[in-house]
Amino acid sequence: MTNKSRPHSLILASSSPRRRYLLEQAGLTFSVIPSTLDESSVPVSPPENHVRMLAEAKAIEVAELYPKNWVIAADTLVLIGDAVLGKPDTAAQACQMLKALSGKTHRVLTGYCICCKATGRSFSETVETKVMFKPLSEAEIDWYINTSEPYDKAGGYAVQGLGTFFVKRIEGSYTNVVGLPVCEVMEYLLREGVVKR
Repeated sequence: MTNKSRPHSLILASSSPRRRYLLEQAGLTFSVIPSTLDESSVPVSPPENHVRMLAEAKAIEVAELYPKNWVIAADTLVLIGDAVLGKPDTAAQACQMLKALSGKTHRVLTGYCICCKATGRSFSETVETKVMFKPLSEAEIDWYINTSEPYDKAGGYAVQGLGTFFVKRIEGSYTNVVGLPVCEVMEYLLREGVVKR
């Protein structure tokens, strides 16, 4: 089976290098045109709904500009209990997040949307993955926050990077934790004939 999509028929509406990498690894040909959506314009709702609504709004924004293209957009949240962990701006924030995750299981929610305005086709859903961290020592946390890795990642860690050794167990999609549930995305693209077998 070939996963080659039609040249330039796909747009990734995200500047995330991780999402770009995942789609490239899946063998897709696509353009990158990041959404400029003001996320505060999307009403706050329960996390499972909110990430999906954000992805939909981002996809629609780009699809309006490129109506003949298929657009993929996504948004990811990390939750420990009811608390949402964003991207840490400082070492102190990263340290606080890692201490909260240490020895516990947290949830990673990615909402994604795939749409094409010209065909009127659109699909969106939220995928959840549970991630269990090993107990982290002060020395491990100090070492990690002194790398560049925590600061542009939701939850303050990268499962595909140096942070991989924090992870004791994953229940669900690994790529979802990286930022895009590739299996689900590819299944939809195949079903719609955007990607040929």
